[in-house]
Amino acid sequence: MSLLDRLSLNQITTQRWDLQQAVDGCVRHEVPWIGVWREKVHEFGAEHSARLIRDAGLKVSSVCRGGFFPAATAAERKSRIDESRRAIEEAALLGASTVVLVCGPPFDKDLAGARTMVAEGIAALVPDAASHKIKLGIEPLHPMMLGQRSVICTLAEANDLAAQFPAENVGVIVDVFHVWWDPALYTEIARAAGRILGFHISDWAEPLPDIIYGRAMPGDGIIDLRRIHHAVADAGYRGPIEVEILNTAIWERPGDEVLSEMKGRVVEHL
Repeated sequence: MSLLDRLSLNQITTQRWDLQQAVDGCVRHEVPWIGVWREKVHEFGAEHSARLIRDAGLKVSSVCRGGFFPAATAAERKSRIDESRRAIEEAALLGASTVVLVCGPPFDKDLAGARTMVAEGIAALVPDAASHKIKLGIEPLHPMMLGQRSVICTLAEANDLAAQFPAENVGVIVDVFHVWWDPALYTEIARAAGRILGFHISDWAEPLPDIIYGRAMPGDGIIDLRRIHHAVADAGYRGPIEVEILNTAIWERPGDEVLSEMKGRVVEHL
């Protein structure tokens, strides 16, 4: 299977497009996969969104997102778990195999307690995921996002967490933007063999214009994309390659231009 046969447009890369526009863009540019964001799905409804994607002949590489487990009260923690259950149900309707888990920041200074809540939240979701034949992909986020997005910051932490659950239910997402800096990266990618559920690419521009909305087009930064891709392949991953770029300047560009460029960059840099 060629790189382009595995290419997926993560919807955030063309943020200004709704789901219909993103589906149509993938068809025009022969991008066979799409990674959907729940906010975009909700604009059309899950059943209608599933028909749009299916009728276009596309496949869903992932659904973003579940998670954000830590909270100050038991009621709020339950609410977040219930919302993740809805994400699992939507993923099943959409024909996806994976829900991406962004695990959530601490609600106070107790990082250990927040990480325990993450593990408990995932444990609560495993039966639902299993019954819907959906896998939960733990995505470690760069440490600079700990206070806003996730207390799971390294691939080692994600691997340790995933190992508490059956491999058929829980795995990890390797997003180059979040893990490229890690001295243990290649050891942990190898360790994740059999549990890698997604591979997301962008690049790290230097200087970084923004910690959240500053991701660059592949090839416009300092990440060794080819080496990471080879390591993920050596670990057995042959699934979709999602281009996931959060960048306000790229969002201002015409979506068709972005899709055309990202296809060329994947071939050139992976």
